[in-house]
Amino acid sequence: MQEKFLEMLWPFRHGISAWIFQQRALAKPVFINSLLGHPAFQNLHIKVGDKAELSKAFTQNDVVTFSSLTGDTNPLHLNEEFAKKSRFGRTIVHGVLINGLISAVLGTKMPGQGCIFLSQEIRFPAPLYVGEEVTAAAEVKRLKGSVAHISVSCQVRESGKTVMEGMVKVMVPES
Repeated sequence: MQEKFLEMLWPFRHGISAWIFQQRALAKPVFINSLLGHPAFQNLHIKVGDKAELSKAFTQNDVVTFSSLTGDTNPLHLNEEFAKKSRFGRTIVHGVLINGLISAVLGTKMPGQGCIFLSQEIRFPAPLYVGEEVTAAAEVKRLKGSVAHISVSCQVRESGKTVMEGMVKVMVPES
């Protein structure tokens, strides 16, 4: 009984940081298989210069669904008659929906599973129209500890038009 009591006091006698370190050292890595048979968490290694991308053409249904989920019912995205009178001439895809492709690249390809989106600074130099296929690209520019500084962009495949660009910071899981 006294031994159990002394074990409970260990963190307070040696400091919480030492106790956390001891607990991590004692923990065994656990791998959980997803439905596809891939590890749900894996050690990730990235380096400056690593790149990844994915492509998608947003449909009007994607825009309507996003609008419904977020409450962003701006007629520039939903009403063709309203959008015809705008500087864009037709409805445009939500910028944040485009930005979601960057999140997909970071979370599924590079750095991959377990990364945490910390911050972003992005610009939308041109509109993306429904049906245009866009490629979201990411490239590691700098690593500082466990934080990766990643250049991101989204370009229309056919025309090369840039519809989003900027920098993001993500926390990369420790190996």
